Amino acid sequence: MKNDIEITITDNIDPPSDQKSNSTNGFDFLQLPQLPLSQLGYPHAHEWIQHKKAALRPWSLFINTNNIRSPPSITRLSKRIMKNIEYFQSNYLFVFIGLVIYCLVTSPLLLLTVVASLGTCYKVSQIYARQGLMVLNHKLTLAQVYMLVGICSLPLFYLVGAGAVLFWVLGVSWCLVTLHAAFYNIDSVLCPGEDELNALVMQDV
Repeated sequence: MKNDIEITITDNIDPPSDQKSNSTNGFDFLQLPQLPLSQLGYPHAHEWIQHKKAALRPWSLFINTNNIRSPPSITRLSKRIMKNIEYFQSNYLFVFIGLVIYCLVTSPLLLLTVVASLGTCYKVSQIYARQGLMVLNHKLTLAQVYMLVGICSLPLFYLVGAGAVLFWVLGVSWCLVTLHAAFYNIDSVLCPGEDELNALVMQDV
């Protein structure tokens, strides 16, 4: 009876362990592509993106023309710009991303170059996950591999005019952000009724 019980217990214990080892060995190839992401700090980047999306203000508030007013003074102008940048930073970031997407869509050669560069990074990450990459008997990190791909892609980006596009995006983004932050009366959103109170005080004086 004891032997039968021992055999029964052994039969119940051994198969799950074998199945677990087999499942781990069978799905190792699915876990490898996740390694480069962890080395590059992907969870932190994902958290940053989620934080920016959570801080996104309603676009109806962002483009509300009723809050467009000229700054009363130079000192108030600087404070208004800082408040707007702090309050609408996620919206300004999406404006910048929208301009980048617009440039990519309207520049087919630049779009193809970006796709080719990203595709190369993806293929290299797969090779790195399987066997790693060595240069002069030195194993490169995945960040160094991506940097090497980026450096090799610089001539292509130069030929398709990526430099001019980058300066255009930065210039237009700076102008739009500065104009919006300078003329958007953020005090009417953060402190409603303050303008009416100031107007009454000025009338009494």
